[in-house]
Amino acid sequence: MEAVIWKRPCVLALRSCGPFATCGSRGTFGFRNGGRALHRTFILRVINSTGSGAVVARPSSARKYKRSEGVDRKLVALRQLFHKPGLQMDAYIIPSQDPHQSEFIAECFMRRAFISGFTGSAGTAVVTKDKASLWTDGRYFLQAENQLGPDWTLMRAGTPGVPTVSEWLTDVLSPGSKVGIDPFLFSSDAAEELKHTLSTKDHKLIYVYDGNLVDEIWKEDRPKPPAAPVRVHDIKYAGLDVSSKISSLRQNLVEAGATSIVISMLDEIAWLLNLRGNDVAHSPVAYAYLIVELDSTTLFIDPSKITPEVIVHLRNSNVTVKPYESLLLEVERLANCGAKLWLDTSCTNVAIVDAFHSACNKYFENLPKRSKQKSIKERNKLLNAKSIDSEMEGPLAIHKASPVAIAKAIKNGAELDGMRQAHLRDAAALAEFWTWLETKVVQDKTTFTEVEVADKLLEFRSKQAGFLDTSFDTISGSGANGAIIHYRAEPDTCDIVDDKKLYLLDSGGQYVDGTTDVTRTVHLGEPSSREKECFTRVLQGHIALDQAIFPENTPGFVLDVLARSSLWKIGLDYRHGTGHGVGASLNVHEGPQGISYRYENMTGLQGGMIVSNEPGYYEDRSFGIRIENLVIVRDMETPNRFGGNSYLGFEKLTFVPIQSKLLDLSLMSPAEIEWLNNYHSEVWEKVSPLIQGDVHEWLWKNTRPVPVHSTA
Repeated sequence: MEAVIWKRPCVLALRSCGPFATCGSRGTFGFRNGGRALHRTFILRVINSTGSGAVVARPSSARKYKRSEGVDRKLVALRQLFHKPGLQMDAYIIPSQDPHQSEFIAECFMRRAFISGFTGSAGTAVVTKDKASLWTDGRYFLQAENQLGPDWTLMRAGTPGVPTVSEWLTDVLSPGSKVGIDPFLFSSDAAEELKHTLSTKDHKLIYVYDGNLVDEIWKEDRPKPPAAPVRVHDIKYAGLDVSSKISSLRQNLVEAGATSIVISMLDEIAWLLNLRGNDVAHSPVAYAYLIVELDSTTLFIDPSKITPEVIVHLRNSNVTVKPYESLLLEVERLANCGAKLWLDTSCTNVAIVDAFHSACNKYFENLPKRSKQKSIKERNKLLNAKSIDSEMEGPLAIHKASPVAIAKAIKNGAELDGMRQAHLRDAAALAEFWTWLETKVVQDKTTFTEVEVADKLLEFRSKQAGFLDTSFDTISGSGANGAIIHYRAEPDTCDIVDDKKLYLLDSGGQYVDGTTDVTRTVHLGEPSSREKECFTRVLQGHIALDQAIFPENTPGFVLDVLARSSLWKIGLDYRHGTGHGVGASLNVHEGPQGISYRYENMTGLQGGMIVSNEPGYYEDRSFGIRIENLVIVRDMETPNRFGGNSYLGFEKLTFVPIQSKLLDLSLMSPAEIEWLNNYHSEVWEKVSPLIQGDVHEWLWKNTRPVPVHSTA
């Protein structure tokens, strides 16, 4: 899956153009607590099938996602709510996120998709009394053009001259206007940034706690919150028990002077508790919050999701369970008890942070005058302090990045072994798939729709041991559709896969022991010289990054140029990051590590991390090319260790042939051709024992070495 630019999820990250994850990087919510919202979603289809069961294949140029002409009744209904008693708003912002700042979300949280019709996973909609605009990044420009109705304006985030959400609002609104948001859908950092920018024109940001306005329009058609049961992630795959993970986290708390921490990122909770869920399509997570104190651990989740096996698992780890909706009450209790609460404001929603800060203020207001003065002095000292005294009187919010993110990103031995095994089984499934497709299209002259091809791939993957789900919606793009970076084929609008054009297939699987993500671009006929040159340069970038050796803790943006250099030489580039982190039987997009041209992410690469290597090139309305492998960051032996530094490189996880027919060998150096031949030798060695018959023969033919030309 194309790499997102990972940073802690922030709705307003659209200011630069990344995927707001995240990461890097390749979606909003459902429950309510005392009038406060909490929800989530996955994919909303704009075009439905014909209902007859027949699939009608149309060329990509005929795809029509645009809504019908006329008055947009959803916008009319939303604007009427601006005048509800106590609101009187001038604008309302609808982000993609759920209360946990997730990239992929449950259907009940897909509010932005519902109101705008744009179904891409990243974007922010803003509706004023007379305007409606949607911001998204370069991966989705073509998709948004097709899906937005005539009442909407597409704002191409990251393009020169395009304002950010907050800049646009300050420009189009009259001074003193009110802008509303659902505080459960914005991280605290995003809300504070927005509030600050709006204040420069005397605008006011208001938190709408008494219901999400889009939900009032959606009404009974809104999908129900997910209620799938949670399962235990076996220790043989997790590698580390829950008690050990929580013990390490408590040590982090002590070192930071904290007494407790709120964890809201769903994959962090799943990793920490060795649990997996099924609330979000493609991501094995469950909607929950976690509070870890020095002497207790509390999971906030819908109790109906807890099976007897999970009850025993949590009890053995000294984890208690409380209802999902009671989180804010517990946060307020912590303040009343004088807790030093660690909050990652980049990913914790502002409703939670606001609840703790408000409870802290009440705590100090109720102190006797002398104690209050003492506490204020102690708190003021913290402004210049290098450490925090946990014995200081009164509650305190400690704003720091979650320590769980890095701990999760650095895989242990069991997690790495599981990822290796999952990738080999996945490679076997892909070998079976490519054998089938080439036989049908090339030999039998059969054509299939993009959807039919994706479904067939799922069939092959499903036969592999430990397969659970796809790790994201398969990107099956033929011809011009391959140029839509986050393309999703729909049954009644998709193109056909044939031998006349390039075909880009980006797919992945969730297995009990690992998560895969692989992209290959092929031509089942005769590629043009233009296609071959572009493909070759993309591969050269892939090779350059794969061979990189670099000091430990080098940020990913330092390496990004290696993947683009060959394209840059002829004035080409691509509009997405080069590499995103990947979880171990968890989210296919994982932070904080990543490889991108965006230098804001200073996270250093460390041994045990997993990232993708996926440069690409996309010629609008013509074709798309991407070559993606997953790699493990590992220690490298070097003859020198300047400055005492360790040096790192990459170990390949993905073993799927790269189509040699698409290469212009005259552009490649002998060293690059040697890399390709060595890679294919590894593919044959590792995957051939897992397959047989025609598939075995296909793999043999597609891993034969190509000739190394002389440079003399």
